[in-house]
Amino acid sequence: MTTDTTADAAGDSAADPAAESAALTARARAWLAEDPDPDTRAELADLLRADDTAALADRFAGTLQFGTAGLRGELGAGPMRMNRAVVIRAAAGLAAYLDGQGAGGGLVVVGYDARHKSHAFAEDTAAVLTGAGFRAAVLPRPLPTPVLAFAVRHLGAVAGVTVTASHNPPRDNGYKVYLGGGSQIVPPADAGIAAAIEAVGPLADVPRPEDGWEVLGEDVVAAYLDRAATVVAAGGPRDVRVVHTALHGVGGATLAAAFARAGFPPPVPVPAQAEPDPDFPTVAFPNPEEPGAMDLAFAAARSADGPDVDVIIANDPDADRCAVAVPDPDAEGGAGWRMLRGDEVGALLATHLVHKRAAGTFAASIVSSSLTGRIARAAGLPYEETLTGFKWLARVDGLAYAYEEALGYCVDPAGVRDKDGVTAALLVAELTAELKAAGRTLQDLLDDLAVEYGLHATDQLSVRVEDLDVIASAMRRLRAAPPESAAGLRVTQAEDLAAGTASLPPTDGLRYTLAGSRERGVAAARVIVRPSGTEPKLKCYLEAVVPVADGRRGLPAARATAAEVLAALKTDLSAAAGL
Repeated sequence: MTTDTTADAAGDSAADPAAESAALTARARAWLAEDPDPDTRAELADLLRADDTAALADRFAGTLQFGTAGLRGELGAGPMRMNRAVVIRAAAGLAAYLDGQGAGGGLVVVGYDARHKSHAFAEDTAAVLTGAGFRAAVLPRPLPTPVLAFAVRHLGAVAGVTVTASHNPPRDNGYKVYLGGGSQIVPPADAGIAAAIEAVGPLADVPRPEDGWEVLGEDVVAAYLDRAATVVAAGGPRDVRVVHTALHGVGGATLAAAFARAGFPPPVPVPAQAEPDPDFPTVAFPNPEEPGAMDLAFAAARSADGPDVDVIIANDPDADRCAVAVPDPDAEGGAGWRMLRGDEVGALLATHLVHKRAAGTFAASIVSSSLTGRIARAAGLPYEETLTGFKWLARVDGLAYAYEEALGYCVDPAGVRDKDGVTAALLVAELTAELKAAGRTLQDLLDDLAVEYGLHATDQLSVRVEDLDVIASAMRRLRAAPPESAAGLRVTQAEDLAAGTASLPPTDGLRYTLAGSRERGVAAARVIVRPSGTEPKLKCYLEAVVPVADGRRGLPAARATAAEVLAALKTDLSAAAGL
């Protein structure tokens, strides 16, 4: 019998508060001794002086786990925070993993956004990679994540790293890894990198030269912009007036340059949100989906000089997502504008690409609307569903277009094998201009799709929590007692995706298929429940498909039915999950 001395020691210290406190202090002092950042050293020294056991325990309760989303967490000292020590270990682990895969000495491109510490984390990564014998090249300035994904493919790199927390709150930062070909990592690469990170010894043993890596020139940005401009047809309509918000992120200048390359009029920026600001002062959360995030864009559209604004486009802070709002005098809370759901934009872009004679496979994540599948199949194009995340979507064979409902769109997989909010914005502008030339709008096209395929109405129940146990408890409750009905519709299939399916790898998710009801006027419904991979949220994705009778005249009744069903799904699912 083998004795686990680590477990015994942990048990002894847990039983003895004084011993536990001493062990915690020892771990903190050991971390402090090798922390390379004066800011986090000062933070940790202050906590030690104050003997703030709770704050120390929070920072040393474990380690940030490296997974398919890389690393993401709150900035601060200790292994449970994002900081230079954690990043150095991550870079050293990545270098060891790449070495083990036979990619030693290859080129690794490093990008970063404008969040707090992003540039320092990028330079630390470049230093570690250089010290490990790789050729490291850092993008010339804070740039959108899709520029990094493009650069990995364009330069033939063996890997890429971008330092970003996307649309997380300002206190967060993150670390995302791409392998050769420009796609995000998936299992088993994530586990391999995580194991290599775990094996990294003292930071003093990690070579970190002060120079030796390359800082790329603006030519790589120019190459991205040249490629981006090819997603729209030359010589097409360009009469479109766009208001754009970068939400204090890095997308403003790149999107404006892309519009100029493609021949569109300059977008009207939202001045208070146009320049990068890591504190995101005008929004509670820098995510176009969050309430209030678009208020300044709506105001800018109302007050813009000159002709009426045709469309509002928003990027999240690292500009890999694209949000769209359309004029709607009846919109609640939008002061004349309505935010389109990600599924609506996904269907619009799918339809536009079909009309542009796109060839290849269309794909969407399982939590996205089923409408895009119907559009693709009607056009005779292959269609696939994957798990959530472009790490899966980008790997679909023969991919021509992919989207997921969280405002992510890949419209040029040969150029950027990831979601790209800049090229998606170009296609939105092109489609809006083409419709405008014909006296029509994006909403008109959405109405056409509803009449042709049925109204595919989607919504989301998203619960942000402080305690992650709330999410785990809800998932356990639903697994133990799956709902037999919801919104008056019978559940015909309840799938626990933890074991995977014939076409999907395992994931922590539940999928419920609900039968249609002639009495309710519903053709079908679907619910998927999963914990967020990047935020402390439980997400429930809802869809109701409602036939539209009497052509466009039947749309108001169909929308009312869909709204009623979605609201009932939210209520019943909340009750079933104990939320």
